[in-house]
Amino acid sequence: MYLNCKTYFSLRYGTFSTEDLVKTAAEQGISSLAITNINCVSDAWDFYQHCRANGIRPILGTEIRNGDKFCYILLAANATGFEWINSFLSAHLQEAIPFPETAAERHFFDNPADGFVIYPLESKEPENLYTNEYIGIKPAHITKLFSFPLQEFRHKLVVLHPVSFQDKKHYNAHRLLRAIHHNTLLSRLAPEQQAAPDEMFLPPARLIAFYAQYPFIVTNTYRLMESCNLEMEFHTDKNKKTFSATAEDDRIFLAKLAIDGCHQRYGKRNKTAMERVKKELAIINQLGFNAYFLITRDIIRYAQGRGYYYVGRGSGANSIVAYCLQITDVDPIELDLYFERFLNPYRTSPPDFDIDFSWLDRDDVIDYVFKRYGKKQVALLGMVTTFQYNALIRELGKVFGLPKAEIDQLAVKGYYSRNHSFASKKAEDHIQQLILQYGSMLVNFPNHLSIHPGGMLVSEAPVCRYTAVYMPPKGFPTAQIDMFVAENVGLYKLDILSQRGLGHIKEAIRLVRENRQVSINIHEIERFKKDPGVKAQIKKVDTIGCFYIESPAMRQLLKKLECDDYLTLVAASSIIRPGVASSGMMKAYIERYHKPDSFEYIHPVMKELLEETYGVMVYQEDVIKVAHHFAGLDMGEADILRRAMSGKYRGNKEMIRIKEKFFANCRERGYEDAISQEVWRQIESFGGYSFSKAHSASFAVESYQSLYLKTYFPKEFMVAVINNFGGFYSRELYFYELHRTGACIHPPCVNNSDWFTNIRGNDVYVGFIHLKSLEQSIAETIIEERKKYGTFLHVQDLIERTAIGKESLNILIRINALRFTGRTKKQLLWEANMLHSHQQAKTPVKAALFREPPIHFELPELPHYPLEELYDQMELLGFTLHNPFPLADDDPGKYVAAADISSHKGNIITVLGYLITYKPVRTIKGDTMCFGTFIDMHLDWIDTVHFPDSLARYPLNGNGFYRMTGKVIEDFGVYNLEVHEMKKVGLRTRTAHSPIHPFTH
Repeated sequence: MYLNCKTYFSLRYGTFSTEDLVKTAAEQGISSLAITNINCVSDAWDFYQHCRANGIRPILGTEIRNGDKFCYILLAANATGFEWINSFLSAHLQEAIPFPETAAERHFFDNPADGFVIYPLESKEPENLYTNEYIGIKPAHITKLFSFPLQEFRHKLVVLHPVSFQDKKHYNAHRLLRAIHHNTLLSRLAPEQQAAPDEMFLPPARLIAFYAQYPFIVTNTYRLMESCNLEMEFHTDKNKKTFSATAEDDRIFLAKLAIDGCHQRYGKRNKTAMERVKKELAIINQLGFNAYFLITRDIIRYAQGRGYYYVGRGSGANSIVAYCLQITDVDPIELDLYFERFLNPYRTSPPDFDIDFSWLDRDDVIDYVFKRYGKKQVALLGMVTTFQYNALIRELGKVFGLPKAEIDQLAVKGYYSRNHSFASKKAEDHIQQLILQYGSMLVNFPNHLSIHPGGMLVSEAPVCRYTAVYMPPKGFPTAQIDMFVAENVGLYKLDILSQRGLGHIKEAIRLVRENRQVSINIHEIERFKKDPGVKAQIKKVDTIGCFYIESPAMRQLLKKLECDDYLTLVAASSIIRPGVASSGMMKAYIERYHKPDSFEYIHPVMKELLEETYGVMVYQEDVIKVAHHFAGLDMGEADILRRAMSGKYRGNKEMIRIKEKFFANCRERGYEDAISQEVWRQIESFGGYSFSKAHSASFAVESYQSLYLKTYFPKEFMVAVINNFGGFYSRELYFYELHRTGACIHPPCVNNSDWFTNIRGNDVYVGFIHLKSLEQSIAETIIEERKKYGTFLHVQDLIERTAIGKESLNILIRINALRFTGRTKKQLLWEANMLHSHQQAKTPVKAALFREPPIHFELPELPHYPLEELYDQMELLGFTLHNPFPLADDDPGKYVAAADISSHKGNIITVLGYLITYKPVRTIKGDTMCFGTFIDMHLDWIDTVHFPDSLARYPLNGNGFYRMTGKVIEDFGVYNLEVHEMKKVGLRTRTAHSPIHPFTH
C-alpha cells in the first residue's frame, strides 16, 4: 500500500536515508514498498538491496513533478519497465523540457505489463485511463469518492499515502529544505511548495482502516504490488562485452598488441618481460577484461592521433600489458609493481585506468567516447554533493531571516559548538538554537546531483537499463548514480581526467618547435631519467611550474631527501601525502633514508615486507602486503582495507569486522599488543590520502617530462605554464620565474601581443588575456586587423582601423601597449581622448593605400614618475611583470637576503618578504598555525613557520610585503624562519620620485 515513498534523494524534500526508510518499513511489518523519488532514481538499487535484506518486495519508480506540481507516479513492474521509466526521465531531463501532465496525448510504457501510472484524484478523467493507469486515493480524499463513478471504475482506484519524513521534527526539517530550495523565508513558504504534515509511515492496520468503506481499493493496491517483480543480479560485469566482433577475437587481438608492444618496449629477447605479459593476459582473459583494455587503448590511439598528451596512471600502471599498449609510461618491472594490485581474482572491486589529458583536450576525448560507443551506452558518472555544515548554517540563517552579521556570528558559534563543545559559544536565543539543531540534523544530506571528476560508463546495454541520465552544465549526459551504486550494479568506470600539467607540456613543445625549430619526443622517459642536467635540476629543487613537485612542501621534501633520481621521486610523490605525513612516518622515512642502519624494524615480518621503504608504509600496496602477510587477512579483505584508505569504500560494518579480525589474527600469531596497535595506527593514518606505487610512478613520469623542458627550454616552458593559467601558484609568481630565466618580458603591445602570451627569440610579449578589463572581442579585432593590414603606426591609425572605444583604448595606453609611438602614456592619453572627441566615423576603415600623417597636437610638459608604470601594471594586470619590490615602502637592502639565511642558523634575523602563498593547518590541540612562502628582493624563496601564538598576534593580512623577525631553524638542510614578530609594510606613493633600492625591471 506504500506506493509513494521518498528518501532524501528527493532532493531538498525527503528526510529519510535510504536505509532508514526500509528499516522503518520493516519495523512496521510492511511486506512491499515502492521508492518514488521526485524525478530521480539515484538510490533505487540501494533501496532494492536493503529491501531484499529485510524481506520486503522492492518496487522501483519515480514521482513526476513539474516544479512543485505533482503530476503522477510511475512504477516499474519489471526490468523493462524500469528501463522505460529511466528513458522517459532522461529524455525530459536532458532537454530540460516539462513532463506531460497526463497521458492524454500518449501511452505510458511500450507494454502495459511493464509498469503502472498512478494519478492524483481529479487530475485525469477515469474514462480516459489506460489499462495500466490508476487513480490514487489519499486518506484525506476519501470523502470525495461520493461523487466518483465507483460502479464503473472502482477497479481503477488504489491507496495513495505519501511517505516523505519520519515525524514532526523531520517535517520541520522538510519545510526548511523546501525554503532553502525556493530561496525564501520559512514564513513565506506556500502550501503548494511543501508536503502535507501527515506524509509519514502509518501502521498497515491503521492505514487500511481509512478505507474500511472501500475495501476494493486495498485489494487493487495489493494486486498492483504483486504484479511488480523486478530482478537484478548485482556484481556481474555489465560493461561493454566486446571491442571487436567476439570475445575470442578480443583475446587474440589483445595478445597480438601486447606482444608487439613488449618487443617495442623491451626488445625481442627479454624473457622476463614476455613471461609476465603472458601471465597477465591469462588473468585478464580469465576475469573478462579484454574489452576493457582494448577500449582504453582505443581511446589512447585517438588521443595520439590528435596530438593530445596524456598520462595513464592509477592501479592500471601496475600492468605490463598496459605499458606495452602505451596506456601508461610506467615500467612495472623496473619498479617491481605487482599486477595483482590492479587485477586479481580476490579483488572485491573492479580495476580502473585513470587517464589524464590536458584540460584543453579532455572534452574532445570524452566526445569521442560518446560517438564511438554510442550515446545510449555511454554516460558520465554522477555523484552527489551534500550539505556541509558551515554552508548549511548560513542557508538556515537566511531562511529564518537573520541579518548577515548575525549569520556570520552564528557560523562561528556553530563551528565551536560542533567541534569543541564550548558552553560559552552556544546559541543564546531560540532561533539560533533551532538553526544549530537542524544544521546538525541536515548535514551530509544530498543537496544536488553533480559529476564525478572523471568517471565514464561504457555499458553493453543502454545505460537507462540501470539509471536515468540528466544533462548538467558540463554538456554531456550524466548518470544519476554514483560510483558505489555503479560498481554494485556491475558498471565499472573508466576515468578520463584533466590536469593543467599536461597543458604545460603540450604548449611548451609547440613553443619550442616554433621558437627554436626543435622537435621533442616527450616520451623518451628513460633518457630524461639519466640526463645529468635534469638530475641537477631536481637536486637544486628548481621545479617551479613542474607537475606535482613545485609546491613548497614538495620542494622542501625533495631538498631533505637530496633527490636526484627517479625512484626517490616516486617515493616522494607518496610520502608527501597527508596520511604518511600526519602519522609521523614522513619524518621517520627521511631519517632512515639518510641513516638506513640507525633503526630497528618493529617486527622481523615488517622488515621482509617493507625493507625498500625503510619500514614505512608509503604506498597502498604496502598496506595490502602488511594486512595479508603480517596479519593474515585474505586478499579480498586486504583489498577492502586498501579501498577504505583511499576513500573508495563504503560500509562501516565490514570495516569493523576486518579490524576485529586483524587484531584476532595478530594475537593468534603471538604479536605483542603494542606492535599490533602501532601497525594498525599506521594503516589508519593513511585515511584516504595514500597512493598506489604505480600512481606515484605515473606522477613521477610527468614530473620528469616537465623537468626536462624546464631544464633545457626554461623560457618556453614558463610561457607555457602562464598560458595554461599556472599550477600551484598564481600567474604572478610564474611571471617572476620567467624573469629569472633571462627572458625580456614586454607588457602587452598592440603590434606584437596575441590573446595568449607569445615568445619570439628572447622576447616575451604578455598576452591581452591578462588585462583585467579588456574584452576579448576588442583584442581579437586588433590582432586580426594587424594580421591582414600590417602593424599600427600611431594612435589615430589604431582608432580608425578598429573603432576601439575610449575605455579600452585608455587601458591599452596605461599598460604601455602603444609605446612604439615614442610618446609617453600621458601624451597618448591626451591625444586619444582628443581624437575620440573629433572622430566622426563609428565603424573602422581598412588601411588606406596611402596613409595620411596623424593629426598633431601641441601638448604641455607632463610629469613622469618612475613608479607609475608598476602601479599601472598592478591595477590592470594584478601584479608587476618583473619584480614588485620597488613598490615596498622600505629598503630591502637593510635585511637578510634569502640566499644568506642558511648562514644564520639558530640566530634571530629580520627579513623583508613578499607573500606568495600560505597554508594554514590545525595543531593537535585544534589551534591554527601556518606555513608561509615568500620571495625576497632577488626573487629567492623565504619559507616561514608561524606557530599559533605568533599567528594570533601577527596574522597574515593578504598579499603584500611583510617585515618578519624570527629564529632560523634547519631540518635536513632545509631552512625556515620561525616568525616571532611580523608587520605588513605599505606601498610607496605613486608619485614617489625614485625607488629606495635600485632594481632592474
